[in-house]
Amino acid sequence: MPQSETPPLSWGRVLASATLMGGVPVLVFLGFGAAGALRPALALLGAGLSALAALAVSALWLSSLARLSAVLRRALDGRGEEPVPASLPLLPAMRDMAETTARLARSLDERGALVGRLRRADAAILESLPDPLLVLAEDRTALRANRAARRLFGVPEADARPLSGDTGALLRHPALAGAVDRALAEGSVQTADLVLPVPIARELAVQVIPLDPPLADGGRLIVQLVDRTRERAVERMRADFVANASHELRTPLASLIGFIETLRGPAEDDPDARRRFLGIMAEQSERMRRLIDDLLGLSRIELQEHQAPTGEVPLAALARSEAEALGPILAARQVSLDLSLDDAALAAPADPGQLGQVLRNLLENAVRHGRQGGRVRLTVLRAEGARPGVVLEVSDDGPGIPREHIPRLTERFYRVDKGRSRSAGGTGLGLAIVKHIVNRHRGQLVIESEEGSGATFRVWLPSS
Repeated sequence: MPQSETPPLSWGRVLASATLMGGVPVLVFLGFGAAGALRPALALLGAGLSALAALAVSALWLSSLARLSAVLRRALDGRGEEPVPASLPLLPAMRDMAETTARLARSLDERGALVGRLRRADAAILESLPDPLLVLAEDRTALRANRAARRLFGVPEADARPLSGDTGALLRHPALAGAVDRALAEGSVQTADLVLPVPIARELAVQVIPLDPPLADGGRLIVQLVDRTRERAVERMRADFVANASHELRTPLASLIGFIETLRGPAEDDPDARRRFLGIMAEQSERMRRLIDDLLGLSRIELQEHQAPTGEVPLAALARSEAEALGPILAARQVSLDLSLDDAALAAPADPGQLGQVLRNLLENAVRHGRQGGRVRLTVLRAEGARPGVVLEVSDDGPGIPREHIPRLTERFYRVDKGRSRSAGGTGLGLAIVKHIVNRHRGQLVIESEEGSGATFRVWLPSS
């Protein structure tokens, strides 16, 4: 044992102990000398030897106790793995105590090592479980969060902190707070369903499991989270798809049925009517095809909306590609497209396919609903300042959008001018698709317009 761990011997305590141990023999020798029973020289020699023996035994005794105390302190501090010296200057009566102390130190060390292994195993099991889990103390503070929970709330893999802004919002949610209170009061498992609205709406099923006794780190509750967002979205999409598809497909389907009946009846032998009706039927069929494609695309995007994308997208190159593919529509409407692109603008994390769809939908909207023979401007630039990222902007010089319609433009099938939108080939889903893609990318869509002054659609995206 290192010498520094043994406190220095207090000679005051040694003298006090020696007085107690050797006081009586010294007084006896001195009394015998005073009474003449012993020669004065022998009496003084006996008293001196008794005092020296008492001092030596006291020093040895106190030194042994100090060393044994150091061994016990070291064991309590979890450092019992250091060997105890085999040769300690102990009194014979204390040797058994020294051996017992050494065994106790080794036992405490083994138990400490076992507890350490159990803690590591507990942490490894918690970390590898597929469901998001939080460990809470009795005061409701989060002690630990496993990998699935950190991924759910967007905490980086290397960041072991259990809390982030979203996690704090979860713990403050009234439904979860009530379940935690009931679990602590009743000592039984409690459940709750809750919705976290930001940054992306999530629907969670929560189980609060009380622990008795608590974990070694003070963990009193385990909160198990099951993300039901995808399942609930599927349920809603089934209902929405049936309602929306039946409503939007009714008109073209009725037209097709009517024309087919006409071609089978009065117009059966009329080549001109057959040609005209087949052309209209082809247009209505194409309209149904576009509508079904957009509905299916929107459904796929909504299923992924709560999962952040991965990868990087150079927006300038993507914008050039989409602008080139838009050539036939630009030519048909005699619209000029102006490009202002920053080649260093990089969106990350981002999905190139979905961002291409955003550009395509915004450009097609600007061309179809802008002025015939007008001008459309596409801008890609880097955003600096408080919110660094990238911005893509599409502007037209068309008739503009009345202010009261702007908040509802991203709703499914919402149209400012239904007749004009359908005649232009729109399905009413383009901006809804743009909104959900931007939400998935944790971005922001801003629409600015005034009647008679065109419209501007601006998308901000993060750039890591």
